[in-house]
Amino acid sequence: MTDSASPSTPFLDEAARLLGPRGLTTDPDLLAPWLTDWRGRFTGRACALASPADVDELASLVRLCARHGVPIVPQGGNSGMSGGATPDESGAALLLSLRRMNAIRRIDAEAGQATCEAGVILQTLHEAAEAQGLRFPLTLGGKGSATVGGLISTNAGGSQVLRHGSMRALVLGLEAVLADGRIFSQLTPLKKDNRGFDLKQLLIGSEGTLGIVTAATLRLLPAVAERIVIWAGVPSLAAARTLLLHCDAVEGEALEGFEVMPQASIDAVVEHLPAARPPLQGRHAWHVLIEVVADRAQADTLRARCEIMMADAFEKSLVEDAALSASEGQAEAFWLIRETVPAAERARGPAVQHDISVPVEAMPSFVETTAPMLEAEFPGVEAIAFGHLGDGNVHYHVIAPQETDGRSWNATTGKAISRRVHDLVTEWGGSISAEHGIGQLKRDELARLGDPVALSMLRAVKQAMDPEGLLNPGKLI
Repeated sequence: MTDSASPSTPFLDEAARLLGPRGLTTDPDLLAPWLTDWRGRFTGRACALASPADVDELASLVRLCARHGVPIVPQGGNSGMSGGATPDESGAALLLSLRRMNAIRRIDAEAGQATCEAGVILQTLHEAAEAQGLRFPLTLGGKGSATVGGLISTNAGGSQVLRHGSMRALVLGLEAVLADGRIFSQLTPLKKDNRGFDLKQLLIGSEGTLGIVTAATLRLLPAVAERIVIWAGVPSLAAARTLLLHCDAVEGEALEGFEVMPQASIDAVVEHLPAARPPLQGRHAWHVLIEVVADRAQADTLRARCEIMMADAFEKSLVEDAALSASEGQAEAFWLIRETVPAAERARGPAVQHDISVPVEAMPSFVETTAPMLEAEFPGVEAIAFGHLGDGNVHYHVIAPQETDGRSWNATTGKAISRRVHDLVTEWGGSISAEHGIGQLKRDELARLGDPVALSMLRAVKQAMDPEGLLNPGKLI
């Protein structure tokens, strides 16, 4: 860190007095694990790592940073996919961890609400809700490290978005510290509140650029009494979409998950995880994972209903083969295959990953049209799509030819592929980021492809709420 980039000694001294030895460190060994994003794509530097104990301490710290002009980079579990929680290379920024602010302040079982701080780990929230006979209906592969604050700041999705929506739909109230150190407190949820803008929605998905989320009141649902996970083989992505419409018509609110994977992804999982056993013996162009759940009142009839639903699907030639989970262990085994797809593809070698969405009804045509185009334009690559068909969001990965040097390929051909993918997504009326945020990974692409009017509105909001540009600079916009 150069002297010109370093915050002054008085700033660090004041921060140390404010936060105490547990709350501030400049030890390089303690900072190092948090200066690189978990995918290893971005590495930065920071003047210190701050870990305030509560919202008042954080508010005082933010005021101190504002007075000294020190940028702040908030970080949750450091499990983001777009480099949104990694500082730049200047060393000027203060890295802010909210992991000490990890209290579940209240669970109201009758109201179906949990009020918890930003540092609460998602899995911890799941366990606390389960102890009260409830559940928080958002889950993802990184639930053991992802924090509530990070999930809110990136508007995270997951495998249950089909029925329950992303974090935007699950946040009932919010608390945050603004750029000038004031505390925005709107934790009490109201069914109806018509006092102007829904200010909490400005902060949800803003990636720490407008304010630092410190706590939230979240929606809880009754615990699932029974679930059936179905694995089906279908001949095409269009057929999978038709099957989705069939399942939704039959089961409605009980249908909570609908994931698609091509045969190539299943093959990669089996190679990567030898203990994995494909639920179906035959090979199919596409595989579909369907989750259907029931409360206590409907639990006894769930299996029979699912059997009827799939029998009708067979009769209508919507599926080629299917298997219903016979136990909770088998249901978990089905999901393990789906959740291992990203790791299995990483093991195959270099790839560029895209978290994209297009209108739900257009997704089959988009994938079936663009994948061959990319493979023709970039010889030797393989384009793979998998994920949440029900909400028009798939993970669109383009895998490099074998024996490719990952670093040089990603910097050249990989960049060209991503640019082409984003162009195609935009042509189809979609989004270059469906659930992982923009961060620094897609910031320039958003500036290139975003609607100019929308971008000017984003910049105006940023200027109004953070005129000095100290909150997570270089991210999103």
